[in-house]
Amino acid sequence: MISRRNIRVKVMQTLYALETMEQSSIKPGTATRLLNEKLDQTCQIFTYLLYSVVQVAQYAEIDAQSRASKHLPSAEDLQVNTKIAGNEFIYQITGDKGFQVNLEQWKMKQHTDEGLIRKLYNLLVATDTYKAYIADNTRTKAGEKEILEFIYKEILAKNELFIQHMEDTFLHWGDDEEMMGILINNYFNKPHLFNFLQLISKEKLDYARELLLTVIDKKEYCLELIKPKLQNWDSERIAAVDMLLMEMGVCEFLYFPTIPTKVTINEYIDLAKAYSTPQSGQFINGILDNILKDLEKEQLVQKQDRPKK
Repeated sequence: MISRRNIRVKVMQTLYALETMEQSSIKPGTATRLLNEKLDQTCQIFTYLLYSVVQVAQYAEIDAQSRASKHLPSAEDLQVNTKIAGNEFIYQITGDKGFQVNLEQWKMKQHTDEGLIRKLYNLLVATDTYKAYIADNTRTKAGEKEILEFIYKEILAKNELFIQHMEDTFLHWGDDEEMMGILINNYFNKPHLFNFLQLISKEKLDYARELLLTVIDKKEYCLELIKPKLQNWDSERIAAVDMLLMEMGVCEFLYFPTIPTKVTINEYIDLAKAYSTPQSGQFINGILDNILKDLEKEQLVQKQDRPKK
């Protein structure tokens, strides 16, 4: 569910945070605690996005009740269609005990902006897609899924006010935004595969912690391999993120036998482009490629196939 790319981003952010902290404030367990907090936020964002979809859909009932309770309701006020509030996926989400635990544990409900939910609902009901949905008196699994996907992709994800709300609520929303679209889509396609109490698999959680602790433990050795390759570059002036990404890449070469070297290089090139300078991708590609050649000559890179599940 949570991608390895996202895991790498969280490890990078944790390493950067550690480097900017006063060394005296770093205690045993600080690194893993920071990493866990960042991974938790990814899970929180996913939970909150689904909760937001639910809120927009369920607002149909609030709208119907509010308009019907007017002193002099019109015929239109008395005929608000609430079909979407009974969507089977809404029941599946809200009936999931793990989902409810997450809402309470992370206090997701306190982030709700009722005015924003109303605006998003009003945008929804004005669309042709929604009008076609409520005009159909039947319910199909495909139709129920498609309208909720529409709410996320076309109403939430494209609304500037909602995006601003996410940025204000979740510090690292920008890092997770792209992946969330994939996760939401995966959920609606195969909701039975999602365990809200373990949105990050044990395998990926182990990978995240092992990568973090390995980079910390092997930092000096990694720098011994990196610095000779910098040639005319002043290592003190190289972007801190670039150095961290190279250290992570070297550690994956040497200590993560199931991750192909090509995958490692491509992943860190992409991360450099996304999180560092415009030249960082090409720079990291050259450095890691040169280091890999040396390591392979010395037969220090031992890779193996991942075990089949």
